[in-house]
Amino acid sequence: MTASARVPLNLDIETVRVLLEHLGVTAEALAVNAIRREVPTFTEYIDRVSDAVSIGTRRAYTSYWRRVREAWGGRRLNEPTPLEIKQLAAQIKEDAVIRSNSRGGRTAAEHVIAALRCLYKHAVADGYIAESDNPAIRVPKPRRLASTRRALSDAQLAEVVATAGSTGNDPQLDSLLLRLHTETACRRGGALALRPIDLDSTQCLIRLFEKGETVRWQPVSPTLMRNLVLHGEERGAHDERCQLLRYRNGQAITGRRYDHLWQRLGKHLPWVATQQISTHWIRHTTLTWVERHFGYAVARAYAGHTGRTDAGTTSTYVRADLTEVAEALAVLAGEPHPLAPTAIPLRWSAQN
Repeated sequence: MTASARVPLNLDIETVRVLLEHLGVTAEALAVNAIRREVPTFTEYIDRVSDAVSIGTRRAYTSYWRRVREAWGGRRLNEPTPLEIKQLAAQIKEDAVIRSNSRGGRTAAEHVIAALRCLYKHAVADGYIAESDNPAIRVPKPRRLASTRRALSDAQLAEVVATAGSTGNDPQLDSLLLRLHTETACRRGGALALRPIDLDSTQCLIRLFEKGETVRWQPVSPTLMRNLVLHGEERGAHDERCQLLRYRNGQAITGRRYDHLWQRLGKHLPWVATQQISTHWIRHTTLTWVERHFGYAVARAYAGHTGRTDAGTTSTYVRADLTEVAEALAVLAGEPHPLAPTAIPLRWSAQN
């Protein structure tokens, strides 16, 4: 090659170098960027994200990630378009299992979009795609319909408690579960995660690990505290870090116990089956009662809500403390509480 032929090449290289310097881009950055363009497939990345997220997130999205894997397992993350995601959500909505409490598959469509947004959020953080190229955020979720859950009446709650305590193969366990949820308004996950080490018998507090990896101390009545401690001692929860709630044979309960409980209650109480009453209705019932008698701030603290999204910045200034929650619990349960000695107890309507 002659010298005259090399000049244009050298000039081109110099032009590129000057342009890169002007743009603030280095050769090393270009090399890293080239490596990052090797975008993983959905099958590869779903496994990696599943191992990285919390247990709750994994439980919520696993079935939807499985559907994504079935549809696009061999494709790379940067290949599907927003239209394809919308089509996949529509197909999953159409295939949703029809149950008595079904809402037309809207929840399934919402969850698959949320599951994909979770994947793409990690892909953006890992540098596989740019935020502006994220197709999942350009697909709107279906508008969520208003919840059909509501507070049970005193008579309905009493009927549920009485039936649970007089039927089934372990009415003692079921009665304890219902009282735990009625007094604390905790979620199923919070009850299932309860351990002996989470019981503060002196101050009548239990530590709840719940949704969003939140941790809170919740007041309970002295009667419930005694029953929780006795339950653990009698059913083999001797390790302070093992699960507290157990069957008579010492095996730890799972969410299936709740499913069987409400199925049984539905057979004895037709309105329970018709309206698809579940443990979360107990949470609605307790929090509605607290809000009506002690105001929104106390109900919010009682529920364990800590974010600002549900009440705006004002919630920072009207936050209720643990003593106020204990006062509400003392009135609800009809017993004095160590943290609220001045509260005037009333009879708990669901108490046996």
